[in-house]
Amino acid sequence: MKILLTNDDGYDAVNIKKFFKYLSKEHDVWMVAPKNNCSGMSSAISFLKETKIEKISDRIYAVDGTPADCVYFGMLSIIEDGVDMVVSGINHGANIGTDVIYSGTVGAAAGGRGLKYPPIAISAETYEVKDLDYICRKSCEFVNKFSKYKNKFLGNLVNINFPDLIESDVNGVRATSLAQRGVPQKPIVNGDYYRYNFSGIPMKSSDSLTDAQALSDGYISVSLLDYSFGATNNIDQIKDII
Repeated sequence: MKILLTNDDGYDAVNIKKFFKYLSKEHDVWMVAPKNNCSGMSSAISFLKETKIEKISDRIYAVDGTPADCVYFGMLSIIEDGVDMVVSGINHGANIGTDVIYSGTVGAAAGGRGLKYPPIAISAETYEVKDLDYICRKSCEFVNKFSKYKNKFLGNLVNINFPDLIESDVNGVRATSLAQRGVPQKPIVNGDYYRYNFSGIPMKSSDSLTDAQALSDGYISVSLLDYSFGATNNIDQIKDII
């Protein structure tokens, strides 16, 4: 299977470099990743400027742009004959709850939602994990599992988060929903300069196990995000209003 591997931490980040080696053992993997850290870029694109792309080595390219740029240029220009799946990660830090809308890791994966296999975004709970080899091996397992379901999840994205535990301490895998977050903390103000502060605390759900709760309980979280943009169930309600 031909895989476009990307991230938002940059092509030289520790996690993606090791994951590239693991994933390449079974698949034809092309790393097309940002030249610099692009965390929090969501699905932003460099629409109003030319983007420089540098070939680092065989099947590894650094893009002076956003994570979404990497997927666009990778799928439609750099990699000949297209790709079967987009995999984004392994991110340094979790991507859980409704904050995923801001995630460059998730935003990049979303660019591959129209392929025959579902795109996968993978994140680790902390910036420096205890057992990266285990996370890489397990991530390869997830890629292989979801690659068996051709066109089943068209328009959807698989979002996976690993707790920061060694393999023997992980309690298992759970299918989860996105945690809703409370009100974020006020921005940090320094004169005329403003800086984002911490996100709202993830809230528990009485209806389902959330990704945040699964991580807290020592489980790997697997969520399905709908990026199909094809919802029609509210059209009649809109008609009534307009």
